[in-house]
Amino acid sequence: QVQLVESGGGSVQAGGSLRLSCAASRLIYCMGWFRQAPGKERQGVARIYTGGTGTDYDDSVKGRFTISRDIVKNTLYLQMNSLKPEDTAMYYCAATDSIGACRNAAPGGFPYWGQGTQVTVSS
Repeated sequence: QVQLVESGGGSVQAGGSLRLSCAASRLIYCMGWFRQAPGKERQGVARIYTGGTGTDYDDSVKGRFTISRDIVKNTLYLQMNSLKPEDTAMYYCAATDSIGACRNAAPGGFPYWGQGTQVTVSS
């Protein structure tokens, strides 16, 4: 089992920045961020593999968001810059030991989830 606890969400104007954090109860191969806006499916935002040597981003956030990981603290981060109103969503931290699930960014392949943190970007 892995417990995940997110923090750092909030409200910001377009163009602003936020940093999300996710503390994990143990080291796990892959951690990532997903988001879900009202009426939409949960979407993969970014993933990072053990050691922080590999990362994947959804095209919608490339160049604006940066995922990173502190292995010693077992903590995942998402630095979000140049935020847009369409980034508004509930953001979830998730984790998996599956290499395939990590690369596919399929929510169903991630057995461990945090409670979510709301990000609201106003225009």
